[in-house]
Order: sequence, then structure tokens, then C-alpha cells
Amino acid sequence: MQSEVNQEENLNRIITVPNFLSFFRLCLIPVIIWSYCVKKNPLLAGEILLLSGLTDLADGYIARRFHRISNLGKILDPVADKLTQAAMLICLFTRFPHMLLLIVIMAGKELYMVVSGCLVIRKTGKVHGADWHGKIVTFLLYGTAAVHIIWFHITD
Repeated sequence: MQSEVNQEENLNRIITVPNFLSFFRLCLIPVIIWSYCVKKNPLLAGEILLLSGLTDLADGYIARRFHRISNLGKILDPVADKLTQAAMLICLFTRFPHMLLLIVIMAGKELYMVVSGCLVIRKTGKVHGADWHGKIVTFLLYGTAAVHIIWFHITD
């Protein structure tokens, strides 16, 4: 009984290190856009993107290792991921107009995920975290975007 109470308390926590790291990643998004689009410094944007990716890894590790998984974190982490990905694609769209198709596909997929996720929460009352395949897609998208950001003179 005691472990169920502790688990429920953890799920309802708001102030945790993993949640702080996810919030920090949200704060990095305008800095990535500013450094890429305003300062025209793709290397700086890439470094900030790397920092964002490392905090994403740290967030997941800390949450699992120290049992700090929370319902807010299950929502905040993927939101930070998706908004960071959208920011990267928008930055790249300024140089590669054909990225628009990828942005539209991503937006449609995420809209579907939000609607289906809300339906699952409504039906079960539980917030489910990301699966392994979502993490692989996130890693691949970050890697691809980082190559395009850092390798500024890549051909269309």
C-alpha cells in the first residue's frame, strides 16, 4: 500500500529535476531560432540544439533512474521535443523551402497524436509516456536537422 501511495505522489509532482530540464528545453527554442535566423550563426544554433538534446537525455535518465516520472513530465517532455523539432524545421525552411512538406506531415502526425492521446486519457484516466520508437524518431530528426544546421553549405 505504501509503495502505491509513493508512486501516486510521484506521478502528481510538478517540481522535479526532469520537469525543470524539459522547461529549460522550452526556453532554448527561441534562442535556437534567434541564433539561426537573426544572428545567422548556424554553429551556435547547432550547439544550443546539442545542449537541448543532452538535457533531453538527462531528463529521461533522471526520471527513470531516480523514480521521478510524473504526469506533467509525460506531457512536458514530448511537448518540448515536438516544439524543438518544429523550431528546427522552421529554421531550415528559411533555407530549404522544400521542408514545407515535412512540416505539414509532422503537424498532421502530431495533431493525430494529441487527439488520440486525449481520447486515451479520457477513457483510461492515465497519461502514457513515449515509446521506444518515438525516441528513435526524435533522435533521427535531431541528427538530420543538426547536419543541415551545422553543414551550412549543404546542397539543396
